[in-house]
Amino acid sequence: MDESRFNQLADAMLARIEAALAESDADFDYELKPGGVIEVEFAGGGKIIINRHTAAREIWIAARSGGFHFKPEGDVWVNTRDGSHLLPALERCMSEQAGAPVKLCL
Repeated sequence: MDESRFNQLADAMLARIEAALAESDADFDYELKPGGVIEVEFAGGGKIIINRHTAAREIWIAARSGGFHFKPEGDVWVNTRDGSHLLPALERCMSEQAGAPVKLCL
């Protein structure tokens, strides 16, 4: 996949995530940073960072529970290690750090 196509797909997914964060009533704040980075900070402490990694053609999630890499496959972003999908993995990471279930309307 060329860089331009990857950036289109990554931009679309990051925009979906940002919109879902904006609509959520869970107890966290988020900030968009330059270069395709979203930082999510939780009231009880802790942070999740979601970012594009153009060289690897992946979206990465850095959370307390670990680092996760996702590559585009068709209409979904798939974990390069276990095949899980990005959106449920993000909800799981956010729920763990929030100490309560977090559901994102994606």
